[in-house]
Formats: sequence, C-alpha cells, structure tokens
Amino acid sequence: MSDYPEAAAIKQAVDKAGHIVVLQADNPDADSLASALALEEIMGDWGKQVTLYCGVDIPAYLRYLPGSSRVTSELPKQFDLSIIVDTSSDSLLEQLEKSGQKGWLAAKPCIIIDHHATEPTIKFASITCVHKAVATTEVIYELSTQLGWQLNRTAAEFLAVGILSDSLGLTSEATIARSIHILAELVEKGVKLAELESARRDSMRREPELIHYKGRLLERVEFHDQNRIASVVIPYNEIVEFSPLYNPPMLVLDDMRLGKETRLAIAFKLYDEGKITAKIRANYGFGVADKLAERFGGGGHPYAAGFKLNDSRDFDQLKAECLSVASELLSGHEAGP
Repeated sequence: MSDYPEAAAIKQAVDKAGHIVVLQADNPDADSLASALALEEIMGDWGKQVTLYCGVDIPAYLRYLPGSSRVTSELPKQFDLSIIVDTSSDSLLEQLEKSGQKGWLAAKPCIIIDHHATEPTIKFASITCVHKAVATTEVIYELSTQLGWQLNRTAAEFLAVGILSDSLGLTSEATIARSIHILAELVEKGVKLAELESARRDSMRREPELIHYKGRLLERVEFHDQNRIASVVIPYNEIVEFSPLYNPPMLVLDDMRLGKETRLAIAFKLYDEGKITAKIRANYGFGVADKLAERFGGGGHPYAAGFKLNDSRDFDQLKAECLSVASELLSGHEAGP
C-alpha cells in the first residue's frame, strides 16, 4: 500500500467541509468520471453534500455509468472545498476560465488528486496529491485505505471501472502488480467484473449513422514518415454533428494504429475561433505520446495523451510541426539511449 504524505492534510480539509465540489477536466474520460462518482459515494456516506462538475457534457459513451447524469456544468456559488480529479493541468479547465469562475476555486481550499506524471500547472491548489499510478481511481483507493475511508459496493465498482479503463484491462505498460492486487481487493469487496464488462460493452453499441461516419473517417486517414505516423483531421461541422453521439477521434484511433509500420496515431479536431485539439495514441513499445503532447502544452500518458491550443495558429503549419516532432521523438525512442 502506498503512503501518501498529503493524506493527513486531505483528511483535515475534507472533515471540515460540508459542501464539496468534485471537478473533472474539459476532456472527461472513464477514469475521471469514475473518480468523481466514487468520491461522491464515499463522502455522501458521511453526510457531505457533493456537487459533480464538468465544463463540458459527459460523452455519450460514458453515460452508462450510474450517476453520470448528476454531473453539471454549473459551478455552485457556495461550497467549502473543491477536489479536482484526474488532471493537474490548468489548460484543461478552460470552461471555468471562460465563465470567470476559476477564481471561486482559488478562494477556497482546493485538492488535486491525479496520477499523471506531468508537472502540475494548477497553482492555486492548497493540497496536491499527484502520484504515478495506472489511474486516478487507483490513487483514490490507496488514499482511502490509508485514511480508513469505507468503500460501499458502488464506490468499489467505480474504482474498478477507472482502473480497468486506464490500464486497458490491466494490459498497459503502466500496470504494475499493485494495480492487479487492488482490483483483486475490490473483487473481494463484491465487485463483479463480468457485470462491469457487460455494461461497458452495451455502451459501445453505435447509432447506424456512426458506423457510416467511421468509414468516412477511415478513408481520410493519412500516413506519414514511412507509415510510422497516422493522422486524421475532424472539422468543426463534424464535431457539431457527431459529438453528441460519440467523440469522433475515439471511433478510429485504435484502427489507425493497426497499420503494419504504424507507431503513433494523431486525431486533430478543428473548432471555430481557432481552437485546435489533438488526441494521441501510441502502440506498445513506442511510448512517446506524452512527450509529443508536452511539446504543445498538453500532457498525458506515454501511450495516451493530448493537447489543446487556442492561439489561432495556422493549422497546416501546426500539423507539419506536430508530425515533425512526432517523427523526431520516434526516431530518438527507437535509437535508444
């Protein structure tokens, strides 16, 4: 079991708070949502009022998780403590910045709970609990164990969902023996992995128009650098049309990595007003996704990362620069030390 030096301060802050806001970044995934829902369960059992916040709508593919409908994009005006889960990057709280509400967090005690190895850029947090792990839900489990926080069956299920998601079913390079032990301990608490997997698979069913759209996206995939890099560009009109059904990059990123020589897949999304985002996925043995994202102000894992830019730069130049950096990183990675 991990021993987190911040644990005592976190307990003190949580014990004092009556109303707690749990926040996700503007790019929610299964680990961030499961982390938020698990904390709601844990702290709700103590009689705490918990508000779940995310600046964007929860993606349709995550709405199978019970409680996802309780996530709101309205930050309450009165609360005692905020907890930011699964990110320590200030750039991923853009919607709070736009609404002028980020200062509300800075005016109250704020805790970050995250597992990414990148340097935190959220400077107003009073307590930072960032530890390398396969998922933020793993950090929450370790913290709960250290502090004696009781996990009901639902909380345990959410923690298992987050670990399974970010570890790709315990197959990612970041998975260690402790990750597997934690999942076993959650099973001992009553979690049924077959039920979780059945619910996840049901959520993967697609609207017929998405099947056709996926085919069109795959036709637009480009290969670069002797096929080592695959890319696709998603324009704003497609974001508007299809995002309510499913996040377009997630339809094709896994398929893009299936090229025989492909090491890295990048999906660019082009928004109005010059905003550009990129999701990056790397194949096993070529874990440079986080380094590529960091070069453009983003972050993430070696095999799954992303970045977001709002500086209205020319996309063709950005794409060329991104592909050049990706090629450089891959060449350096393959050459070894």
